[in-house]
Amino acid sequence: MADTSATTPKTRTTKAPKVETVEATSVDTMAETSPNKAEAKARFSKAIDEAKAGAAALRDEAKVRAAGYREQGKSKSGDLSAEAKTKARGLAQDGKTAASDALSGLGRLVSENASVVDEKLGAKYGDYARSASRSLQETSAKLEQKELDELAEDAREFVRKSPGLAVGLAAFGGYMISRLFRR
Repeated sequence: MADTSATTPKTRTTKAPKVETVEATSVDTMAETSPNKAEAKARFSKAIDEAKAGAAALRDEAKVRAAGYREQGKSKSGDLSAEAKTKARGLAQDGKTAASDALSGLGRLVSENASVVDEKLGAKYGDYARSASRSLQETSAKLEQKELDELAEDAREFVRKSPGLAVGLAAFGGYMISRLFRR
């Protein structure tokens, strides 16, 4: 039995230091982990703060760039708008000149054929043709003398005074244009 009792204390002694060692290791690990956790938390918080600062800097830079693009867009749109107005005014002037020339040419044609109307239909109808020719010539001259702004105002006034007639004329003009392009 002596051998057994001698073995038992050895086992206890052997186990005791292992337990103490394990406990010491656990305590040491916990002691070492706590400062590591704190350091990790501090680094993580610092990284988050840096990320927030970076995001704020990017947001500010994006705002500055957006404002620059907005200004650039405004200036381009202003330039394009001015160019479009100039071009539209030029086209309207060309249209006014062409309409005036067409009325003048129609008036000359009617005037030249007034004598034929006299012969075929009588002097009374020839006088109507001459009167229409003069009216066309006068309208052509008035059209040529007026500025585009005056013509636009006259058109607005005409639409205000007789909107039904204006809509009818627009419908008739649309019908004629559609018939022209149909063929």
